[in-house]
Order: sequence, then C-alpha cells, then structure tokens
Amino acid sequence: MPAANKKNKIGTTNALPVLQHNAAGIDIGATEIYVGVPHDRDPRPVRAFATFTQDLHALADWLGKCGVRTVAMESTGVYWIPLYQILESRGIEVCLVNARHVKNVPGRKSDVCDCQWLQYLHACGLLRASFRPKEDVCALRSLLRHRDTHITNAAAQVQRMQKSLALMNVHLHNVISDITGKTGLAILDAVLAGERDPHKLAQLRDYRIRASSDIIVKSLEGDWREEHLFTLEQCLSLYRTYQKMMHECDVKIERLMKRFESEPEQSQTCDAPAPKAPRGNDVRFEQGSLSAELHRILGTDLTRIPGIDSGIAHHLFTEMGADLSAFPSARHFSSWLGLCPDNRISGGRVLSVKTREVKSRVATALRMAAQSLCHSKCALGDFYRRMRSKLGAPKAITATAHKLARIVYHLLTTHESYNESIFAESDAISQQRRLLRLQRDATALGFKLTPRESVS
Repeated sequence: MPAANKKNKIGTTNALPVLQHNAAGIDIGATEIYVGVPHDRDPRPVRAFATFTQDLHALADWLGKCGVRTVAMESTGVYWIPLYQILESRGIEVCLVNARHVKNVPGRKSDVCDCQWLQYLHACGLLRASFRPKEDVCALRSLLRHRDTHITNAAAQVQRMQKSLALMNVHLHNVISDITGKTGLAILDAVLAGERDPHKLAQLRDYRIRASSDIIVKSLEGDWREEHLFTLEQCLSLYRTYQKMMHECDVKIERLMKRFESEPEQSQTCDAPAPKAPRGNDVRFEQGSLSAELHRILGTDLTRIPGIDSGIAHHLFTEMGADLSAFPSARHFSSWLGLCPDNRISGGRVLSVKTREVKSRVATALRMAAQSLCHSKCALGDFYRRMRSKLGAPKAITATAHKLARIVYHLLTTHESYNESIFAESDAISQQRRLLRLQRDATALGFKLTPRESVS
C-alpha cells in the first residue's frame, strides 16, 4: 500500500524519552484505519486496514507480531467501538483519547501523520485515557439510551395526536392534563371506534379528573374529519408501539441488572430504601423495584440525596458504573464532569475561572437534580438559593451540581449512607455570616439589632 512507503519522520527525531516502547497509534476512519508502530518493529511501520471484521482481526494479529502491548486511538464517533472490543479481547491495552488533546502539528495533517503522531505521543507517555466503564455497564448504558429514544419518539406521537385533535377543533387535550392517561385513552379509543356522541364519551371520565362532565362534553364537540381521524389513529398506534418497546427494554434491563454482584458492605452501612412506585417514564421492573436493585449493586442509597430520585440514580449508574477507582479523588471526578472551575492563570493573573465545556450525560443529570432543589427545605436547597442570589440561576445550578457530584463520589467510594447532619456546621457558619452582615448594615443606617427573646 502507498502508506507503507511513508517514512516515519516523527519516530526518527525523538526529542523526549520513550516511556512505552511497545506503543502503537491508530487513526480511525469510517472505511479505513491507519496504524503506526515503532519504526524498528516492521519494515512497513504504517499500514492501512479496511473496517470489515476480518480486517480488524488482521490488524490485531499484526500488532501482536510487532510486539505491541498498548495502543492509542481517538474517540471518533462510534467507529472505534468494534476495534476497541477486539483489541481488548486480545489483551492489548487501549488508550482512548480525546481528539482535542492530540491535535497534529500545523502542516502535517494526513491519516498517516495522525497515526504516527498518536504513536509518538503515546510512546512518550503524553496521552491520558478517557474514562470508560466496564463492559457490562456499557451494555446496560446502550439499552437505557435506546430506551430514551423510545421516550422521545412516544412524546412526538403525543404531540401529533394533539395536533390532529386541534385540527378537528376538539379541545380534549386542553381540558385534561394527559390524553395518554386512563380517561384520555378511553375516549380516543371510543372515538376511533366510531362513537361521536360527546355525552357518551364524557361518561368515560375517571373520577380523578378535575374537569366537570359539562366541560368535557363541550371539548368533544368538533369537526370529525376523516383525514385527521386517520392520522390520529396512526399516531395512537405508534404511541402504543413505543410503550410496548419501552416495556421490552425494561425487561431486558432488569435481566442485565440481576447479573451484577451485590456489594458486600451495603448491609452494614446503609438501610434498604423503601419501595416507591415508578412514575411517568421510569423503568419498571416486574420483580422488585429499581431503587432496591440499585441499592444492592451500589452498596448505598443515592435516592436519599435531595434531588436524586431512582431515575437519576439509575442514569448515573448506567453512565459511569459503581467503580470510580479511575478517579483518585472527588476533585478529579468533578473535573471530568466539567462542573468545577477551570482556572487559567498566566503571569500570576487569573485569566478565566469558567467551567470547561464538557458534554456529559452524568453532568446533565446532576444539573437537573440541582435545579429541582429550588424550593427544597434541606441544606442543599439553602445552598442553591444562596448561590442563586449571588451568582444567578445558571451558575447556581452548576455549583449545586458540583456539590452533588462530590457527595455521589463519597457515597459510592465509601458505601456510607447520606447524612444530612454533616451540613449543620456549614449552616451555622452561614447563619453567623448573615447575622454579622445584618448587624453591619443596621449600624451603617443608625439602627441596632435586638434579639427577639429580649423584647417584652
């Protein structure tokens, strides 16, 4: 191949000491993969392979013949996953790196130079591997992400059903809160079965509906046009199809979670959570509950943390797993999520303290949990409101998510139970600062604060 005639210019001008002599670099593409090994391992140190399965096995065989023990590759789309799994099964350590960290030098942009540049940086120990959870967690993560697409598609069908009703001037979706509930589905099925009498349709109203029967009768008077009834029927059928597929995903997720081993220390450090009925689009298990299963695997109950329910706890587990040993401390974990300040200092001056732009589903889930603490009467809720008054809502959400991330890291690494009393000391300090600030403001205005107990 033409790539074999390229001279490994980077490897001949090593300016840094080589720390990993058995390192290779791989440039991933959709149809072609370029692999670079040390120039003394093969007469053709750079080779190109196709992306078919047999070619990937041939690539792994060639790396084995060259004595390669570790490789570095960029996380390009999803193209790296099949090769990653094959190399990992062969016992080759794979260093999956962020493409931003391995930008090539100017004027040397080509697939051949890319794989050589990766090999050189990896051999010198200049690359850091991205975090990737264990294989069983990745399988669970794929299922949950696939289930999320079903939720999105089902929501789109609900919107189309509402549009069909609006085009027929039927305002059922404006009278009841959820047309996919018991009352809404019963009325829609009756309409599609041929019933047009609004009084008979209103009799299908559930007793929990707040709207009166007269209001529902008025909302069901419209122009029942054939084309809109057809679209309504198809959208309802698709909605139920997606609901069925979500149930199938729940069954598969439950089977996979049963395979995870229980944390041996959990019975001594944390009581089992009380079972809670699933809400909305939460994962529903046929046997047991999601919160109890997460407690068994994680060794602690994350749902005791304010703002984190079983859905968010399950999302955190499927995205990062229960083993956080890849992060030496909570600071490293928060930095990986992009929730802590990224200080940029030059010449003794602080240039920027903004957080890094990181696309992380874990960080998004923690931000959602932080935003839900707006009206919470707990210590974390007080912290969020205090930060919002000082920094504004967006920065307060990030700061609270940062605190939640540190709490989650501590609970998962120590298997302890969440203890609200730990915040008592910080609350006392905050109250003292508030009192001093009020006294200072009162003195500046010529007033004096008097405790309530001394007032007669």
